[in-house]
Amino acid sequence: MNTDRHNPEPLTQNNAALVLVDHQVGLMTGIRDYSVAELKHNVVGLARAARALGLPIVATTTSAQTLWGPAFPELTEALPGQAFIDRTTVNAWDDPRVAAAIRATGRDKLIFAGVSLEVCAAFPAMRAVREGFEAYVAVDASGTFNLTKRETGLIRLAQSGVVVADGASLMVEILADNGRPEAADVYTALGMDWSILVGQVRSSASTPELAAAE
Repeated sequence: MNTDRHNPEPLTQNNAALVLVDHQVGLMTGIRDYSVAELKHNVVGLARAARALGLPIVATTTSAQTLWGPAFPELTEALPGQAFIDRTTVNAWDDPRVAAAIRATGRDKLIFAGVSLEVCAAFPAMRAVREGFEAYVAVDASGTFNLTKRETGLIRLAQSGVVVADGASLMVEILADNGRPEAADVYTALGMDWSILVGQVRSSASTPELAAAE
């Protein structure tokens, strides 16, 4: 088995979990590397796709009552019933409840997304590597406050052995087979315009009216 953490074994439905860190209304207002609307789209899509695939999800906020506010509403609506562990530690992993929740998933491949990229996503991802997990960061679901923070955050993640990717690619890797019954829900969750268009074309092609016209 290849143990190179930069080319790990594939993500699957049975070995991966998603960790969402600090997608809070106050922090979202400072995002500058994406529009807030695009970042919300990416985060919600990642969360919904993970749920469609049956992945365990751990979600956490920082000082929601005193600093950054709650998780943004679109995310909580996408994850009905999801508990958000509110903490005070900068590194989510340093909160024993978060660490315990991550370990309780039983998964050894952890996908992180957070605001900000270089702190909220990066710090627990780097800690995960040190703890013997394989860590990934969904960079397009992890905004930050300026270009320098984004660039240095990505460099530090790579230096630390964390795999960086976009969220949709990670979810599609887990899906693995477009023939699976979850495929439509995954692509719908990700909101990939081209896949929606293809689905519409296929639906139209299967209608009796279109067949008769041909």
